[in-house]
Amino acid sequence: MGLSTHVLDTMHGRPAAGMAVELYATQGGESTLIKRFVTNADGRSEGLLLDTASLHVGTYRLTFDVEGYFKAHGVTLPTPNFLHRVSLDFGIADPGQHYHVPLLVSPWSYSTYRGS
Repeated sequence: MGLSTHVLDTMHGRPAAGMAVELYATQGGESTLIKRFVTNADGRSEGLLLDTASLHVGTYRLTFDVEGYFKAHGVTLPTPNFLHRVSLDFGIADPGQHYHVPLLVSPWSYSTYRGS
């Protein structure tokens, strides 16, 4: 159980390897950085972002550096780019369950869902 994520690059049809991501705990207007990481070759976090013991009922935010990722992969982007950073705010109601938060992204669109 715990929290995990992965990113799929829908522009190129592959995992988004090398994307910078930040995980925050949020409460009201405040956010506290928990972890920074870069996605692995499969576009995933290495292991769980938070294990069951560290995951608590509450709200969290994952922030993905979309612009930096696509620039690093040679995509010519307008200035300013349509998507700079994508932030996903989500809630954890039952820390005993597994929460998987994937991001499917291109320079112009994104989608997410609660995965398994």
